[in-house]
Amino acid sequence: MTDTFNPATAFRLDNRACVVTGGGSGIGRAIAFGLARAGGRVHLVDRNTEALAQTRAAMAAEHLDAVTHTADVTDQAAISAAFDAVAARDGAIYGLVNNAGIAIRRPATELAESDWDKVVGVNLTGVFLCARTAARQMLAAKTGAIVNMSSIMGLSGGGLYPNISYQTTKGAVVNLTRALAVEWAPYNVRVNAVAPTWVNTDFIRPLLDNPELVARMQAVTPLGRVAEPEEIVGAVLFLLSPAAAMVTGHTLPVDGGFLAQ
Repeated sequence: MTDTFNPATAFRLDNRACVVTGGGSGIGRAIAFGLARAGGRVHLVDRNTEALAQTRAAMAAEHLDAVTHTADVTDQAAISAAFDAVAARDGAIYGLVNNAGIAIRRPATELAESDWDKVVGVNLTGVFLCARTAARQMLAAKTGAIVNMSSIMGLSGGGLYPNISYQTTKGAVVNLTRALAVEWAPYNVRVNAVAPTWVNTDFIRPLLDNPELVARMQAVTPLGRVAEPEEIVGAVLFLLSPAAAMVTGHTLPVDGGFLAQ
C-alpha cells in the first residue's frame, strides 16, 4: 500500500469555514490566528464587539482575514443567525472551536445559584447549542470537526482554589464530547476536546497576579510554568485537521504534565 500522508497538506484547512467562539481574546484569539495561517476561512463569535474588532484589526495587520459576529453563546437565536451568516458567506461550517467560557471562583457553600447558572449556561449549554447548530450544517455536508474547550479542571479536582462550577462544567464537556462523537460519527463529523492547563491570559489574570498562587501552579506542573495561548493552538489545529481523520471522542490535555502525576 502506498503511504499517502503528506504533512504539507495534512494540517491545512484551506478554504474551510471555521468558527471560533470567544474569539475576541485569549486562547480564542490565538486560535484564530493559527487557523487563518492554516488557510481556514475564520469567523469569530464573541459577545464583546470591541474585542472582536481589535482581533480582526490585529489579524488584518498580518494580512489574515477574519469575519466577526457579535453573539452570546447562550442565545440560540443569535447563534443560529451567526452560523447562517457563516454558511452564506463561506459555505457549510467545517470546523467549530467551542472556546467561549467564564469562571466564577467561589467555594461551593458560598456560590450563589444564579452564579452557578451563569457558568453552566456559558460553559456547558453554550457549548451544546453551538455544537448542535454547527452540526446541522456538518451532518448535511457529511463532514466536519468540532473541538470543545475543556480544562485540566475537568479531569481533576483542582485543589489550588475553589472553582466548583467551572470544574463541573468542564468535566461535563468531556463526556458531552464523547457522546456527540459517537452520535455524529456515522456522518463523518468528529468531536474532540482540548484540556489546557493554566494559560497566561486575562481570563486568569486575578490568579496570575498572586505570586504565591503562581508558584503553586508551577510546583504542580512538571514543566514548571504557565502556558502561553499560542501553545494551545497546535492541539486544536491537529484535531480539526485531516491529520486527525481517525481521531474522535477524545480529550487532549495540553497541561505541561499536570495530569501525568
